[in-house]
Amino acid sequence: IVPRERPPPAFVRHHPSISESCRSLTYSLTHSLSHTHTHTDRQTDRQTPDPAEMEPDRPIGYGAFGVVWSVTDPRDGRKVALKKMPNVFQNLVSCKRVFRELRMLCFFKHDNVLSALDILQPPQIDCFEEIYVITELMQSDLHKVIVSPQPLTTDHIKVFLYQILRGLKYLHSAGILHRDIKPGNLLVNSNCLLKICDFGLARVEEPDPSRHMTQEVVTQYYRAPEVLMGSRHYGAAIDVWSVGCIFAEMLGRRILFQAQSPIQQLDLITDLLGTPPLSAMVSACEGARAHILRGPHKPPSLSVLYMLSEGATHEAVHLLCRMLVFDPNKRISGSDALLHPYLDEGRLRYHTCMCQCCYSVPSGRVYTRDFEPEAERPFSHSYEQSLLSVWQGKELIHRFITEHQQGKRVPLCINPQSAAFKTFIR
Repeated sequence: IVPRERPPPAFVRHHPSISESCRSLTYSLTHSLSHTHTHTDRQTDRQTPDPAEMEPDRPIGYGAFGVVWSVTDPRDGRKVALKKMPNVFQNLVSCKRVFRELRMLCFFKHDNVLSALDILQPPQIDCFEEIYVITELMQSDLHKVIVSPQPLTTDHIKVFLYQILRGLKYLHSAGILHRDIKPGNLLVNSNCLLKICDFGLARVEEPDPSRHMTQEVVTQYYRAPEVLMGSRHYGAAIDVWSVGCIFAEMLGRRILFQAQSPIQQLDLITDLLGTPPLSAMVSACEGARAHILRGPHKPPSLSVLYMLSEGATHEAVHLLCRMLVFDPNKRISGSDALLHPYLDEGRLRYHTCMCQCCYSVPSGRVYTRDFEPEAERPFSHSYEQSLLSVWQGKELIHRFITEHQQGKRVPLCINPQSAAFKTFIR
């Protein structure tokens, strides 16, 4: 098997060592997540005229733009995740942001990107204030795995990094910048499957360099230098930088650039990469550029990356150095990073025993034509140009949810009599 050549469908006999390695890989992570009870499930389609009531079970996560609970789907008894999006209609900015995230969750069709399984039936538009979205339920996230005492082997790192980049390639091919890639936004389950989540800060990439973009993006530890230096326009390279930081964090089991302020963050980056040339600071604001030039010239010290762990091999550090490039124009893309030989084993393991795009038959395994598919079409955000008021946004979102539910499945609604409901709505 030569994964990078993306072979056509073919019968490939099972490789005993790979199959056994996959079993041990998933067992070790299952053991580390044994205190949780959740699992990933697909829901079946059923249709009856009356909505089914859903009750929150327990909280599983809190974010800047919502809370996520584990719930039981009354239609089939399976565990799913329920995300509440509150304060949707406070102002036009929040209205646009939530509508964008909602449309993205319904747009995504990729194994390594979290998508919406369903949306709860909204009340009448006059009482419509919150949105509830159902997604697959994952057992943990990469942050919890990294800080746990569970050994994180090279095999784990390769298969996780492969899935992150696989999902990122899909997002970027749809024209979407995530803008908040961090370990806590990478959900994992006991089978080592990984999904990128939390698209509250995501937006469509802006091709016009004269159009300004917000700098209040990405958790500081994973923020690319062009954002730290005040660039008013950036692209998909900011997500690749974040993935590079996560790669190093998996290798060393500690945050690579852990600073107290954006300026200190920039200093830590230049300590490792060296003082950047002026050509790499063209889009930087004057203050950030002056800060760099005032300081002493720093030579690169990339050799310290080999000290992260025994897993920091030549191949690993080579890929890491391609991701952690100061100049975004010279930083490797997510698609090109997938072609790096370091990820060959991760690709093989993922498609041998983990993915849903390939399948097994008695004589072996049938592999897909495209191991890392792109989006079928770009994500459209043309609707945002005509969204001029909060009330108009409320009408559009209400109509979108209603149309999304038509003819699909039994509608769901929250059970307000549930003992957990009052806690959930706080």
